Amino acid sequence: MFGKITLSIIKPDAVKKGYIVPILSKIVHSGFHIIALKMTELSKTSAKKFYAEHKNKLFFESLIKFMSSGPIVSVILQKENAVKDFRILIGNTNPIHAKEGTIRNLYASSLEKNAIHGSDNNQNAFEESLFHFSNREIFFK
Repeated sequence: MFGKITLSIIKPDAVKKGYIVPILSKIVHSGFHIIALKMTELSKTSAKKFYAEHKNKLFFESLIKFMSSGPIVSVILQKENAVKDFRILIGNTNPIHAKEGTIRNLYASSLEKNAIHGSDNNQNAFEESLFHFSNREIFFK
């Protein structure tokens, strides 16, 4: 599975606005297979663990507050070149710079409230998936 999966998180802003189905539809129509999906909420403690790499950045506390502000939808996606292809599909982190038709172009409202997370490399995709899904057996189907 390594190299063929990526983790996506539909963030609290997109969940609150009712964008779960349109986002998942766009993902599936782009050739990704959903192999795990759940709606949950991140506690501030969990959000701090998940985003630990950003702990020394100015936006860290704001990010933690935002990501723990409401429900999220965590999804493990499968496809050849999953990470690379998904990063293209979601678009630039800043929706102002996201290409037309990308998820962030369509559903994000700001740099912070950018609708969706996508793993940035294969190792992170694997580790982030294990963070959100405790059943390790999903990787060995």
